[in-house]
Amino acid sequence: MSQREPLKNRASQFVAALQDKICTALEAIDGTSFREDLWQREGGGGGRTRVMEAGGVFEKAGVNWSAVYGELPDVLARQMASQIFAKLGKAGASIEAGRDFFATGVSLVLHPHNPYVPTVHANFRYFEQGELQWFGGGADLTPYYGFREDVAHFHRTLKDACDQHGAHLYPKYKQWCDEYFHIKHRQQMRGAGGIFFDYLAEDLEATFAFVQSAGEAFLPAYLPIVERRKDLPYGTRERDFQLIRRGRYAEFNLVYDRGTTFGLQTNGRTESILMSLPTLAKWVYDYKPEPNSPEAAAWEFYQPQEWV
Repeated sequence: MSQREPLKNRASQFVAALQDKICTALEAIDGTSFREDLWQREGGGGGRTRVMEAGGVFEKAGVNWSAVYGELPDVLARQMASQIFAKLGKAGASIEAGRDFFATGVSLVLHPHNPYVPTVHANFRYFEQGELQWFGGGADLTPYYGFREDVAHFHRTLKDACDQHGAHLYPKYKQWCDEYFHIKHRQQMRGAGGIFFDYLAEDLEATFAFVQSAGEAFLPAYLPIVERRKDLPYGTRERDFQLIRRGRYAEFNLVYDRGTTFGLQTNGRTESILMSLPTLAKWVYDYKPEPNSPEAAAWEFYQPQEWV
């Protein structure tokens, strides 16, 4: 890809290729093919949704690519402009950035059958609003049972990708991830974190290079964990705990997730937006894990801590 080509085109091509690469690897480890839906967005653009259900490893896996454009609702346009100006240190500036937008990205959520295999989420995106341009994204792990070596591997792989572009990036984006994926009404993290970043609008070429490194790190961060845990035996107790934790996952996605909110507010494709939700989840009234149980030990993972 030539740097003379518009950044929006190069970003879209990268995330589309990343979708292909990730889906090919997941099909190989699962033994099941993705169902693909091509769709057009009313208002401009479209996407490619790929979903796998009842696979050999994954109960539900969704990997979306989209490139959409059009006009933002006025309130959302002002909110987003305000965020980007604040990130640029121009909080006092006018927040009139226009309503025209372009967005492209790849987003995935993988829900495994086996409770010893973590759920994982990743997203890498590029956005334009008027003359404003920025990147966002990240990857985070949600284990059901806490194997510290798995979480450490995931974080270490992401840290290595960040370190190629500056030693300050991983600590910054890890903290941002811990703060973002926090279920406020539960006072608990969604999982064991990873990295998260948004509104990266300065030095766009360097930022794009970083986003590419982060995106390419996803498979080596996650697949070794799947290989290590996918064949471990489990029973009803472990499955019940997995479904309870999935309930917490669904709560975050429906109440706080920016991607869900943005998609619904901009008339996105509902099936693609909500593909992140698990097929099955469970809510138990006033759930508390049994003291000194494996579930109680896992519960301790859902708080910010150092992994590498």
